[in-house]
Amino acid sequence: MSTFRTAYIYVRNRFSGELSETDEGYVFAYDADYLATGASPVSLTLPLRKEPYVSKTLFPFFDGLIPEGWLLHIVSRNWKLNTNDRFGLLLVACRDVVGNVRVEGTRI
Repeated sequence: MSTFRTAYIYVRNRFSGELSETDEGYVFAYDADYLATGASPVSLTLPLRKEPYVSKTLFPFFDGLIPEGWLLHIVSRNWKLNTNDRFGLLLVACRDVVGNVRVEGTRI
């Protein structure tokens, strides 16, 4: 399985795991150190576990972070992204979203 792009997911400013776009779909895996602390899950639909989550489509929780309507239009125009590039939109538009989850293109 080849990985195309990776997003680094933070919960309450703590690194929690990696979301990867692959040639077969998407994979989300919690970080082992994050799991060891008994921290909270990224989403109720992605409970804490050692095994990675695999999906043919972008997980609904992450897709739900992407802006809609006029804001989606502005994001796609400013970053020259196709609105169908959901992973690309997630990387550029979800660094500072409302709530406790943040998406980064590099691990900090």
